[in-house]
Amino acid sequence: MGKQIYLIRHCQAEGQAPDAPLTEKGKKDAEKLADFLEDKGIEMIVSSPYLRAVQTATPLAERLSLEIQTDKRFSERVLSTEDLPDWLDCLKATFADLDLKFKGGESSREATRRAMDALHHYQNVGLTRFAVITHGNLLTLMLHHFDKSYGFEAWRNLSNPDVFCLFTHPTDSCIKRIWQDVSSNG
Repeated sequence: MGKQIYLIRHCQAEGQAPDAPLTEKGKKDAEKLADFLEDKGIEMIVSSPYLRAVQTATPLAERLSLEIQTDKRFSERVLSTEDLPDWLDCLKATFADLDLKFKGGESSREATRRAMDALHHYQNVGLTRFAVITHGNLLTLMLHHFDKSYGFEAWRNLSNPDVFCLFTHPTDSCIKRIWQDVSSNG
């Protein structure tokens, strides 16, 4: 039997720190996201423990009367613990070389393995539809796992929020972007 996994990038936040909250626009977009996902039959919501991800999940969880499960394996990938003035070039390089690693950070391959371990865990709990709220870089690495065309440019083109549906079957899987930027519609 097939599964539908909604892979979601959090809404706009005030910063990159784990405790950075959503902006006012982010809070409004979290409500729009809940409107968009409310009728999709989602049975479980798993979120990065970062505040911006949990706040993104909260309106949907409230509407569906679901608890938000947090899993640190869906936390954003740390590129480096040092300040990288050319961080954008460094990030781009990690999409070209999946084993490239900067001081204190994770390689793309390590971050992908961590996220995929978590995703496989939740795929095996017997549900058909669930949502994962995560972060842009990790989301792109997960997408790349299923479709190699997702890379640095795909990351650059993500919106906050963004939603992809991973359709999985025992022999195949496909990814489809299903979010339209409803925030531009008023």
